[in-house]
Amino acid sequence: MGLPPFARITVAIDGSRMGQLALDLATDLARRYQSDLAIIAVAPLQPVYVSSAEPWVPTEAPEAETNFYRGIVDKAVRDAVAGGVTSATGTCLEGVVVDEIIAHVEKHPTDLLVLGSRGLSTAKRLLLGSVSDAVSHHVTCPVLIARAPRTSTD
Repeated sequence: MGLPPFARITVAIDGSRMGQLALDLATDLARRYQSDLAIIAVAPLQPVYVSSAEPWVPTEAPEAETNFYRGIVDKAVRDAVAGGVTSATGTCLEGVVVDEIIAHVEKHPTDLLVLGSRGLSTAKRLLLGSVSDAVSHHVTCPVLIARAPRTSTD
């Protein structure tokens, strides 16, 4: 049985070091497999706690936040093309990060989804959750989670 073709690769980035690692990995794979590369970022909606009972979630991200993530996507597309990817597109979404990534992959099927790992400790992961963990359990495509290489002090 041969390797599955990766005609379309999607990478979710956020401007972090792990997001850049995911982009670098996805760019390398897209170049090697001659894949279309879809780059997405999500301007997150931040809940505002106005009372102790329930948070209020705005319906859109602040313009400065959206512009920040749009800039990240635009730069990532330029970098991917400069890195040898022949077809790279970028999309900036707004919303709950996990939900938006899952919805995007459902609307735009992909052969591989690449995400960065935040590298949270077990305790922090239990309290804060993990985007890569949540997404990997809800999409039907293969997911590659980019992690920083271990150093001798790890």
